[in-house]
Amino acid sequence: MQILRGFHHPGLARACALTIGNFDGVHRGHQAMLALLNNEARHRGVPSCVMTFEPHPRDYFAALHRKPELAPARIATLRDKLTELARCGVDQCVVLKFDQRFSSQDPEAFIGDVLVRGLGARYVLVGDDFRFGAKRAGDYAMLDSAGARQGFDVARMNSYEVHGLRVSSSAVREALARGDMAGAAALLGRPYSISGHVVHGRKLGRDLGFKTLNLRFAHWKPAASGIFAVRVHGLGDAPLEGVANLGVRPSLDPADVNGGRVLLETHCLDWPAALGPEGAYGKIIRVELLHKLHDELRYDGLDALKAGIARDCEHARAFFASTHAETRRQTTRDRI
Repeated sequence: MQILRGFHHPGLARACALTIGNFDGVHRGHQAMLALLNNEARHRGVPSCVMTFEPHPRDYFAALHRKPELAPARIATLRDKLTELARCGVDQCVVLKFDQRFSSQDPEAFIGDVLVRGLGARYVLVGDDFRFGAKRAGDYAMLDSAGARQGFDVARMNSYEVHGLRVSSSAVREALARGDMAGAAALLGRPYSISGHVVHGRKLGRDLGFKTLNLRFAHWKPAASGIFAVRVHGLGDAPLEGVANLGVRPSLDPADVNGGRVLLETHCLDWPAALGPEGAYGKIIRVELLHKLHDELRYDGLDALKAGIARDCEHARAFFASTHAETRRQTTRDRI
């Protein structure tokens, strides 16, 4: 997938089939929309294109009005969003900076400057709640009317439901907030995961006997937080089981080497000896958060923290033992 910041690039296709949105999480509703987009693109002989925004528009307005509570909890980093869009077969993704200039653009200018002259849209697919332009003044009827005049098709996709539940980024956030990882996976169509480069930390886990893989979550407000049983991909042929902390580490000094930023710290229950103590740094890994054990806790001292991590490891091992046992039972039933 070709990734472009803005649409003033010589490599940008002259025409495309386009959809527009934040696509936080790239859940099953998004996936259905992207499948339709790809089909329409092939029918027209043009590439499929997603236009998305960074920061999230609600992040921008929350900062503008100094009301951080208005910012949505972030499901995915930009890296993970782009990875999932590529997995869905999208040909190109245009990432636009959502700022004062963009937010004040009237709907007609957005259609002419961005959709027609900027991206050469031949087909535009939007969701049933799509609004655009300054003060969200543009709607589907305006877009459809402009398409008829300016030569591009417009389509609207209704809500996508699973077992009667509307699939949305809000529903995924709610599942993650309550620690319902199975529910989130059902909405996403895959286990919830976070990926990134393994970075250096304080090495405190190593001193405590629990070496960790540290990933930065590039947003101050993650949709999930707490302690999880996890599966790590990217450090060998087989995934590794582990326990992870996603959050701000309340038991540690907020002025640590990672500057108080949100971290995903993962301890592999069985560290691969071939990697050695330093072998994971700089590698890109993906961590699936499978089961929430509990919220972050504040421990009184390092001895209490060490004991807490040991308990979490025991509970994670018990979760995986139960999961493996159920898999074996299911395999036996399938053979009968």
